Amino acid sequence: MVYKSVQTSSSTIVRQLAAPAPVALSSIEIRLLRLRLVRPFETSFDRLDTRLIMLTRIEADGVEGWGEIVALEEPLFSYETVETAREIIKRHFAPALLHGTITSLDDLVGRLRHFRGHPMAKAGLELAWMDLVGRLRQEPITTLIGGTRTRVDVGVSLGIERTREALLAIVDEHVALGYQRIKLKIKPGWDVDIVDAVRQRHPTMLLSVDANAAYTLADFAHLRKLDAYKLLMIEQPLGHNDLVDHARLQGQIDTAICLDESIGDVHAAEQALCLGSGRIINIKIGRVGGYSEALAIHDLCLSMGVPVWCGGMLESGIGRAHNLALASLPGFTLPGDISASARYWTRDIITPPVTVAADGTVIVPIRPGIGIDLDRDYLHSETVAIDRHERI
Repeated sequence: MVYKSVQTSSSTIVRQLAAPAPVALSSIEIRLLRLRLVRPFETSFDRLDTRLIMLTRIEADGVEGWGEIVALEEPLFSYETVETAREIIKRHFAPALLHGTITSLDDLVGRLRHFRGHPMAKAGLELAWMDLVGRLRQEPITTLIGGTRTRVDVGVSLGIERTREALLAIVDEHVALGYQRIKLKIKPGWDVDIVDAVRQRHPTMLLSVDANAAYTLADFAHLRKLDAYKLLMIEQPLGHNDLVDHARLQGQIDTAICLDESIGDVHAAEQALCLGSGRIINIKIGRVGGYSEALAIHDLCLSMGVPVWCGGMLESGIGRAHNLALASLPGFTLPGDISASARYWTRDIITPPVTVAADGTVIVPIRPGIGIDLDRDYLHSETVAIDRHERI
């Protein structure tokens, strides 16, 4: 990926994605740990009580870098799973990166480019690389990628609940905590009536919905009913790989469509915007393959005046720290799903945990790399497996 500076009204983005000297990785470690959610999280395709967290750790000359792979245990959100990521890294990605030296993010991307697919696995390695580079350069990732914010605006994603009353209570709780935007997961049978109830309770709240590809062309008339509720966006209402039908739907409704699963790389983003498939894009760094594609999508949208925001995948504090760095870029003008650690975990694997201020913002770490400390005792206690690949 070749990066170009993007002129904005205020400044030029300057990036430092290279190590201060060529790096010979000594090891790549994949660590699995299971964390229990504070409350079950239900979407249109799954219900989770626990999350199998997949971390990446790379080391060179005694310095480490940490990342996170956001794949689930089953191929529901994506074809990638925890096991496919472990296998592709073992057989292909680790050998490609543990040979010779790596000079920059572009160099790392180039070594993995000829392996088709597996963006979540690639992202975990890119994230660890950027953390390593930040520590080697003694700079935070936000500085390396050209971030401009010291705090980012955040919203919260709320899952499907057993009853409307239970959801309303959870919405009230998070509004009181200061979140700037509430996102409701929806599916057929849990949509318009639920949105109506929340909107009546909170008439001025910035509100959006996320369908995770649960609807089809046959639902156009039903989805049009959501226009009455002044939503910020309807996220990914149609197929996970669709652009054409989203363009048809966007032409028939007033509410902005936001694309998530359909945007796998910058090429898909460009096609979507050319087709008019949506007016907002959710950039999930773990979904699109890491910093390389996330930065390219951000730059494209910034140049076209298209708002973006940072989505979440039930990450631990490590993935959350990377999300904060990404969301510090100037194009991230909408509140992202970077909620407090306590939103999901009774105890996070970082210390201190991520917290949300009363004004609905989170501080962007400014220490080297991802800028946070690991709770290593807790990390080790919850680890269920480690794959270690070493330079021969």
